[in-house]
Amino acid sequence: MGQSSSSLTPEMAAQIKTKVDEIIASHDVVVFSKSHCPYCTMAKKLLEQLEANAFVVELDSLSDGRAIQDYLQELTGQRTVPNIFIKQKHIGGNDSLQALNKRNELKPLL
Repeated sequence: MGQSSSSLTPEMAAQIKTKVDEIIASHDVVVFSKSHCPYCTMAKKLLEQLEANAFVVELDSLSDGRAIQDYLQELTGQRTVPNIFIKQKHIGGNDSLQALNKRNELKPLL
């Protein structure tokens, strides 16, 4: 399993922060996901239907996935996946994404 943030050196923690911040900054839509998560699948499917061209980070396939998830919790207050950003703004998870779509507020954000 990957390393938790409690076992990271300050240098490794800084690298994780830089990596995540750069991913968020360089893509209009980012989904931090886990491949086996049904809520992640629903969120990715909706974004695909809207042709959002989401950049997906499958945390369970990365050696530093757990540390990334720890940093995301620190950054957003949300530990669960999917953890979604649109144009550098934290949207939340699948429920938030679906609610935005229901209110016809998602497409204008994209």
